[in-house]
This record gives sequence, structure tokens and C-alpha cells, in this order.
Amino acid sequence: MESKVGRRYDTEECRLVEKYVRTTKLHRKVLEQELSSTGVYRSQHQLLMFVADHPEVSQKELARLHGVSTATIAVSLKKLEQGGYIERKVDVRDNRFNQICITQKGMAAAEKSVTIFEKLERSMFQGFSREDFERMGELLDRIYRNLEDYESGWERNFRGQEGEDA
Repeated sequence: MESKVGRRYDTEECRLVEKYVRTTKLHRKVLEQELSSTGVYRSQHQLLMFVADHPEVSQKELARLHGVSTATIAVSLKKLEQGGYIERKVDVRDNRFNQICITQKGMAAAEKSVTIFEKLERSMFQGFSREDFERMGELLDRIYRNLEDYESGWERNFRGQEGEDA
């Protein structure tokens, strides 16, 4: 019996996924190298830049906007606070909530982060035409929708199997 495993790597889909994964890994590596000079962890840059643009945002609102739990945001904020990048202040309107305020050190790191992101993005898309941007955006949107559909189907199938096991 012949194995299908070796032939799997010979499909157009597999080659494109491999290119996408390689590109994503290289992007992450380059970004981490560039951002290391800021003193902020890679995953915290987006958060810090958001706080810079939205003064006194609440921790709960940050979690909602970033699609993560308040506990996940709390861990990141604690590290940023310990590093002197942000401060938490009790919301004067509702003392159950903290407002997240950026410090001067945090603003400097956020500004440097923006510069790094912009430089990398310009480099990544050097030589791309307006049409290239539009087409790539359309294709990535389509891939995203296909993955959402796949995930929805998987969830429905998984839940259906759970019911069958009961």
C-alpha cells in the first residue's frame, strides 16, 4: 500500500501554506529583532500603541477590543506597569475599574514601535502596486473567511459528536 504522506507535500495548497508559514515566521523574527531595543515584549507593542492612542482606556475595554480575557490583559499590563510604561488609576466615575494611562517612557516606546512597524511594512511591500495591495487583500480576506467557515463546521461537527457519545 502506497502512503499518501509524501504526495501531500506536492500540492499547490501545501506549497502556498508553506510559503505563508515561512513568511510569517520570518516576519516575526525580524520584528522581534527590531523591537528588542524598545524593552517591551513583542506581544505588548500593539497594546502599548493602543493605550497611547486611547488615553485612560479601561482594562475591561482593552480586553474586549483585543479579543482576549481580562486575565490575559492583566498579565500584560502588570509587566508594562512594572517596566514603567503605563500606570493604572482608579476610574473616578466608577472605582471598580482601572484606567490605563501611558507614561512618558511608554509613549517613547510606543512611538519607536510605530516607526519600526512602518519601516518593516514599507520594506515588506516594496515594489507592490496598488493593484497588488488590493488583490492580496482580497485573497487574504477570502482565506480568512474560508478558515472561519471551516472552524464553524468543525465546531458544529465536534458538538454533534459530543452529543452522539452521550
